[in-house]
Amino acid sequence: MSDASGRGTGAAESAKPVRLRDALRQARIEAADRTGVVVDLRDAEVARLEILNEALDPLFAEVPDQIDLFDRGISHGDTPRLWIDVVAHVLMGRDKRVYRFVQDTRHGRIVLAESRDVAAVADAVTDYVARRMVERERALAATPTTLPRQAEANKRHGSRFWMFAFGFIGGIVALFGLALVAALRSP
Repeated sequence: MSDASGRGTGAAESAKPVRLRDALRQARIEAADRTGVVVDLRDAEVARLEILNEALDPLFAEVPDQIDLFDRGISHGDTPRLWIDVVAHVLMGRDKRVYRFVQDTRHGRIVLAESRDVAAVADAVTDYVARRMVERERALAATPTTLPRQAEANKRHGSRFWMFAFGFIGGIVALFGLALVAALRSP
């Protein structure tokens, strides 16, 4: 009786690990298949971004070397991106076939262009690069006029300090004078 129950328990125990082992193996295969699909999708995104990057080569060949606003490159992460500069990049839309050109601003991310067509997105990037170069030119041209304003503001700030210092010293002298007068009047 004990042999029969012992054998039955032993047979049940040996049967469970085989089933669990098979289930674990099957679960690992399914996880690998899902991971493979995700990796394949990510590789497809990177390939599409590389196509756009190659389409932008003539544009960035025209940008003068002394202009260092743009740092183009593809980042391989959870969401692959083609960076145009520090605040603008291209990523693939939800369906992985649409290019989405976005810019990060103080007020959030704005979509500058969205299309399945590489040429349309390349045109949007070209417009963006041109606008950034014009902004740079304006900033460089405006620098000398802002320097005197800053110096004037610093000068006004310095005069406020001296007004405060003289007022503070005058207040101390007045309090000392009042204390001296009060001390001379009291017997």
